[in-house]
Amino acid sequence: MTRLIDGYGRTFPYLRLSLTEACNFRCSYCLPDGYRPDGRPGFLTLDEIRRLVRAFAALGMRKIRLTGGEPSLRKDLPAIIAAVAATPGVDTIALTTNGCTLPRHVRRWREAGLTALNVSLDSLNPARFAAITGHDRFADVWEGVEIAQTLGFASVKLNAVLLRGVNDDELPAWCEYLRDRDVSVRFIELMRTGDNQAYFERHHVRAERLEADLREAGWMLQPRARDAGPAREYAHPDYRGRIGVIAPYSKDFCAGCNRLRVTARGDLRLCLFGEFGIPLRPLLQSDDDFDALVARISMQLGLKAAGHGLHEGRTGMTPHLASVGG
Repeated sequence: MTRLIDGYGRTFPYLRLSLTEACNFRCSYCLPDGYRPDGRPGFLTLDEIRRLVRAFAALGMRKIRLTGGEPSLRKDLPAIIAAVAATPGVDTIALTTNGCTLPRHVRRWREAGLTALNVSLDSLNPARFAAITGHDRFADVWEGVEIAQTLGFASVKLNAVLLRGVNDDELPAWCEYLRDRDVSVRFIELMRTGDNQAYFERHHVRAERLEADLREAGWMLQPRARDAGPAREYAHPDYRGRIGVIAPYSKDFCAGCNRLRVTARGDLRLCLFGEFGIPLRPLLQSDDDFDALVARISMQLGLKAAGHGLHEGRTGMTPHLASVGG
């Protein structure tokens, strides 16, 4: 049973751990000008990650998602996966990636202990994909996803950010893709961040519109698993795959929050759009600080707010999603 419970009765069996802020894509909704190093201290080391995950597992954390930036830029990613997989109590190790290195590395990640995979794929149209990401790498991502489906992952999910006037007409193509594939596509409502206001105003489309179209086409909302992510998942008897919808602007979205975040430099974030971070890195330098680390983590849950401030235009400390890990 998890010992991570906040003042609103929410429990937290799920940690999103960023491994890097760097990314090799230039997605229009996140890092349109590319990643630019800021000279701050480096990202968490393997030993620091090992100590961090051990502490969260001691508090009941069962699912760890490795994120970025782009986590596959870390040369020690297989070792990180193996270290997380070896942590007592952790039973799900997931990875979110832009997918461009999948053909070369996904087998090795699976052998290291990775159990679930999420791949960003914002369009099934190669030209649109290149326009959104700034890179003509659709073929690599497609090949990697096809390989991943043969490796026995517990789940393979594809993430597509909904963009008005860019890719919001692709639901029929996605449905056809899912007809015979045991994968899930997750449509993510574009979120306002600190540096994308103009882009947000041009391209934001409410996810509820998509959900209405799904229900009209016979897709049915499924029960939500305890350690699931924020998506509302739909299934259809005529399709092998599923569709998830992440709608951060929907009513009561935050009521089901079950995840915490740690940045690539070791700050605990209680909310993706929170106003502050709690530094954990000073307590990650020695195994002798384990009890203090566990105490610091568990004491912070009383500070978690009931919900984000996106409806009021408050984006907190998040300049772009790569800075926190989404």
